Amino acid sequence: MNELLKLLKNNAKESPENLAKLLGIPVDEVTRRIAEYEKDGIIQGYQAVINEDKLDGAPVTAAIEVRLTAEREGGFNRVAERISRFPEVRSAFLMSGGYDLLLFVSGNTLHEVASFVSEKLSTLSGVVGTGTHFMLKTYKRNDVLMHIPDENERPQISP
Repeated sequence: MNELLKLLKNNAKESPENLAKLLGIPVDEVTRRIAEYEKDGIIQGYQAVINEDKLDGAPVTAAIEVRLTAEREGGFNRVAERISRFPEVRSAFLMSGGYDLLLFVSGNTLHEVASFVSEKLSTLSGVVGTGTHFMLKTYKRNDVLMHIPDENERPQISP
């Protein structure tokens, strides 16, 4: 990944002027490259990294392993793209190993996520099996630590 993309990944709100200073290139060049990355689909969007654990009514998130049956035409692509369109699915990845897809799914309640798995996901043609893991606490998300201990905070020592 080039330096401009690294800087944008760490702070997408950084101004083109500051980016130009950090990279030692003209502001026009920074603006042109960003526009080109957006046009080429390299930059798909900009998002804030939110510590959902601090929100009242934080969403319930689960990592779901999915085993699929490959289709004759297209392998896993068609069913994976269909699953990715569900609004509950926040991220979807083709994986190697004991399962084929890894999904990150969110809902308002544990029951909502469980209903998605039992009523929508597991009933799809091509889905052979699932394994659901509910996330209990977030320590790090998208390279950002969610809890940095206060320098006065002492670790608990148990006997």
